[in-house]
Amino acid sequence: MSGRPDPDRLRAAIRALVRRFAVSERADVACCGVTVAQAAALEALGAEGPMRLGDLGRRLGIAPSTLSRNLARLEASGLVRREADPGDARSARVGLSAQGRRAARAVAAQEEGFARQVLDRIPDARRAAVVESLQDLLAAVRAVTEECCPGAFDHLMPGLEDADEGTGAGTGRSGPECGCGPKGRRGAGK
Repeated sequence: MSGRPDPDRLRAAIRALVRRFAVSERADVACCGVTVAQAAALEALGAEGPMRLGDLGRRLGIAPSTLSRNLARLEASGLVRREADPGDARSARVGLSAQGRRAARAVAAQEEGFARQVLDRIPDARRAAVVESLQDLLAAVRAVTEECCPGAFDHLMPGLEDADEGTGAGTGRSGPECGCGPKGRRGAGK
């Protein structure tokens, strides 16, 4: 084996990390009485304030029917409220109720607590390097994504601009046409 990291090991490690965080996230939000999808809506509304339904759906990357079901449940629970859009009488906006703001803070506190526990298990001398390495990894993922599908990362991962600040990501560089479609990645079949 050469001194270069193995891409298969990277993929396996990322897959395991994503799965473990997903399990933790489900447990965290269940403690707060919401699903992961509902927690994502609460988080987005807490960060952005009231939003048009279409904007919220795009921010979350979900279909309008899925958004409607999640919002109906959140509204029935008293966590969100719909209001007329002052800029467009045909549109509605949705925002957090006072109870919804409390629920959003509770979910955020659960997630922060989990992240703190994870960091506490990493030796003090390596914590900053681990976080910095994750930021480098995110910047690399963004760069590769931008080469394949310009704008896709920012569209699917709004709010992460600050997470990779100073890492060279988000340069606005445009890549070739997306090669991720039915013809395959990276221009296969071109």
